[in-house]
Amino acid sequence: MTAWEELTGQEAAIAALKDAAADPEAMTHSWLVTGPPGSGRSNLAFAFATALLQGSTSGAEAERTAAQVAARTHPDLAVLATDRVVITIDEVRHLVAQSQFSPSIAPYRVIIIEDADRMTERTSNVLLKALEEPPPRTVWVLCAPSAADLIPTIRSRVRVVRLRVPSVAEVAELLVRRDGVEPALAERAAREAQTHIGMALRLATDADARERRARTLQLALGVQSVSGCVLAAEQLVAIATEDAKALSAERDEEERQAALRSLGLEPGATVPPALRASLKALEDDQKRRATRSVRDGIDRVLVDLMSLYRDLLMLQLGSGLELVNEAVRGELELASRAGSAEQSLAALDAIAVARRRIEGNTPPQLALEAMLISASGRVPALGSAS
Repeated sequence: MTAWEELTGQEAAIAALKDAAADPEAMTHSWLVTGPPGSGRSNLAFAFATALLQGSTSGAEAERTAAQVAARTHPDLAVLATDRVVITIDEVRHLVAQSQFSPSIAPYRVIIIEDADRMTERTSNVLLKALEEPPPRTVWVLCAPSAADLIPTIRSRVRVVRLRVPSVAEVAELLVRRDGVEPALAERAAREAQTHIGMALRLATDADARERRARTLQLALGVQSVSGCVLAAEQLVAIATEDAKALSAERDEEERQAALRSLGLEPGATVPPALRASLKALEDDQKRRATRSVRDGIDRVLVDLMSLYRDLLMLQLGSGLELVNEAVRGELELASRAGSAEQSLAALDAIAVARRRIEGNTPPQLALEAMLISASGRVPALGSAS
């Protein structure tokens, strides 16, 4: 399977980048790939990088280049990805310095910045200087949810490629074709992930992730009182934390094993004192990332709750539209008759407020408590306990 085939539902974007990679005379040296979370921004960026670095090669040489890009080890590829809240100015300065070197073995030097929207204005201005006068064989590829997430001066210097939201059928087909997922499970995972490709893969291949999502919906549906809202909020935070730890544990171990290999050590071998500082730096980065990971886990919980109240609203309005949570339609139909469309709309508004509060550093449990109380329509009277 080629890098382009890892994508789904993005034929127009793929065609634009394939044409650019095939025509050096028409090549643009600064690109911005935009699209909603899960649409495949990073995958498209790396597929483009693979095409640029392969150039006119074919056969075994082209396959070797593709493997190096997949492993992020190609000498003419630089990648900046972060799980922290912001991309630091020093990280961008390092990339800008790398961009000045000519490619060593490929036709281009390709530099990818994932989540470019996490750059502050000061950091963006450092990058701007490199985009204004890029070396002739350096290609920048930025990824962000939308062009509006970057400062205007950067937007004016990049060519934008916009991704669309793939359909449930397209994501399900990809999971079946690429990952060998059983069709019915692939369709359910794609639907419940709301076509977020990465999350759909996780739901399709991880029974624990599916169980945690089901618990999230059951907690929201089972709220009966203000005290119940408080207890449910506590359990939702625990679910998000558990989910984040499961994701982090797997990724942390992969990073540790990769670091050991890069240091020439076998798995399980004793780390010499001279090399311990390198592993300590990796562990420190992983600890800093853990805080962001829990926040992302809480946001995933809120997105799942949005799908729940969206489904309730669709049923209450008699829209006839497909449900995200089709697997629990019976419970949703019962819940929809017990409430009103106005209550479901208020719940969706409450979730949006909770997301803003958490981004503003409100403790997640407090934000979730307020959200559930508002969503359930159980605002207590002054001094009331339940």
